[in-house]
Amino acid sequence: MFTNNEIQLDILKKRAFNLRWASVPDGVIPLTAADPDFPCAPEISEAINRYSSQRYFSYAPAEGHSFFRESVANFHSLKRNVNTNPAHVLAVDSAAYGIYMTCKAFIKKGDEAIIFNPVDFLFKHSIEANQGVSISFAIPLQPDVIIDINELEKLITSKTKMICLCNPLNPTGKVFTKTELLLIGQLAIKYNLIILSDEIWSDIVFEPNVYTSIASLDETIRQQTVIVTGYSKSYGLAGLRAGSVIAPNDKIFEILLQASEHQSTVHGCNVLAQVAVAAALNECEYWLKEFIIHLTHMRNICVDGLNKIDGFKCLTPQGCYLVFPDITKTGLSAETLQKKLIEEAKVAIVPGLSQWFGERATGHIRLSFATSEDIIKESIYRITKTINKL
Repeated sequence: MFTNNEIQLDILKKRAFNLRWASVPDGVIPLTAADPDFPCAPEISEAINRYSSQRYFSYAPAEGHSFFRESVANFHSLKRNVNTNPAHVLAVDSAAYGIYMTCKAFIKKGDEAIIFNPVDFLFKHSIEANQGVSISFAIPLQPDVIIDINELEKLITSKTKMICLCNPLNPTGKVFTKTELLLIGQLAIKYNLIILSDEIWSDIVFEPNVYTSIASLDETIRQQTVIVTGYSKSYGLAGLRAGSVIAPNDKIFEILLQASEHQSTVHGCNVLAQVAVAAALNECEYWLKEFIIHLTHMRNICVDGLNKIDGFKCLTPQGCYLVFPDITKTGLSAETLQKKLIEEAKVAIVPGLSQWFGERATGHIRLSFATSEDIIKESIYRITKTINKL
């Protein structure tokens, strides 16, 4: 199912933007934005075709269609062990907007929110766009090393309103343990903090690691937690712009709905995206399971291949289809290496710059391996050949 023959490069070169095939020069392999090269499951396109054939594209409810909200609630209740009421599910146009909207709802000028370091830039951007202050919590770069909860608590002040959790963690691929999550949850209760739980990567977890939603641990913790998730990573639906925000109760849902501006029609999740997500959650578990099997193999090829390159040290991610090798021993900065790889190896990567992932990303690069074995092996070969010339 996930072979090189499944990838239609002619289409990707016309449609796959955001640093990917349509954004890079001909001949360059983009291991950049975390977006699969594979087409989505057929059930998803079939569901869109059925809906479209009736030729009505009317406005959806501000909260999202009932079929969407029920599919999301059923998934979280059954697969994440999170007691989820469909009435507390809000359809949004992406997980990115869900993060921004949640910060808008709970962060006022001068408020502080704790973000992990390294982590994707969207937390910091969303906090600061709402005139808040992002407080960086340094965590180990090794996915299997436990975070220091005492150091986390030291960052909490009277201005702290939120802890932002990305689990699994982009870019390191860490999957947080139940023990770590419980300690974070207990801090949120102790200091009455909102937990913004970004769970967009929660499907992409490699055995023997097991994903746990922080909202599943304890009802009191759940009442402090807003779950934000999306469907681009798991099902290849980035361009449909679909996400979910799950509130723990009526009060928080109403705050989020007002912050969304959906009722004014300024924002909202398009109908076809909701149709696609419902089909993915209801019909495509088999596809996702096969995808994880394929990704496990790609991860192992990446880690083994990169660790054979002089100056590279690549740890094994527990989740996410990303690797985050340390390249400091090459003697090159991440930006210099990025330029060299795209010009000489014809491989595009994401440099570990502070504006993308925080200061602790320095000396690293990020590569996505959500592609075929042939493309991954060719990429590793090209990178190796280029580094060997140094």
